[in-house]
Amino acid sequence: MGRLCFTCGAVLGVLAVALLVAPGEALNCTSQKFTNKVVYPNCTDLPHLSANLHWSYNVSNSSLSVAFVAPPAKPGGWVAWAINPTKTGMAGSQALVAFKSNGTITIQTFDIKSYNFSQSGMNLSYEVWDLSAEESGGTIKIFGKWKLPAKTEKVNQVWQVGPALSAEGYPVVHGFAPDNLASKGILQLVGQAAAISPAAEPSGSAPGPNGSAPGPNGSAPASPNGAPRGREGLGAGISMAVFVILGSLIA
Repeated sequence: MGRLCFTCGAVLGVLAVALLVAPGEALNCTSQKFTNKVVYPNCTDLPHLSANLHWSYNVSNSSLSVAFVAPPAKPGGWVAWAINPTKTGMAGSQALVAFKSNGTITIQTFDIKSYNFSQSGMNLSYEVWDLSAEESGGTIKIFGKWKLPAKTEKVNQVWQVGPALSAEGYPVVHGFAPDNLASKGILQLVGQAAAISPAAEPSGSAPGPNGSAPGPNGSAPASPNGAPRGREGLGAGISMAVFVILGSLIA
């Protein structure tokens, strides 16, 4: 009986560890998959706002493909990922903003001039295409491709989340907690820490603010070999341990 109780306790302990690991995997960028089946060779767990960035960069044509994942500040809120060509903050950034409008996830471009989105322009200084967004599991995912200036090696990235939309349909101002104010940094595209993967070259005509694709060459690239999924291996190991303990129980 003592052995049985000890084994039951071990099983409960392993199951508790497994439950603790599972939420972490959901937040880790290497465990995220997309409905469009695209696999990006680079992903980063951003340090603020529970956000993740997946990306690939083609140095030969300066094309950057990104998938940004974050939960809005509140249900019905918005998320944004941006490149700032001259500064490190949100002011002056060229942003992709996604939110739910009339029950449908919408993506829009904003040239951020102030905290009042209605005073910001909608034409970016970069060419962007293949823009789309989706919602699942309490997060919003933004997909898009950017044409950067030739020989770009790094960009100032900014990301943000907000709580709601205004009566006019514009994103309302985000919070000013430390996480919100610190959500910025440098995305290194070329160098030892950056992999280079093909991204489609735009056909040349710039799309309007609705993000329509400029041509047939804008399909999202797939990684030739998937990124390591180390945490998935950990989950498999825990599952095997549970089966082993259960087998000893039955024996």
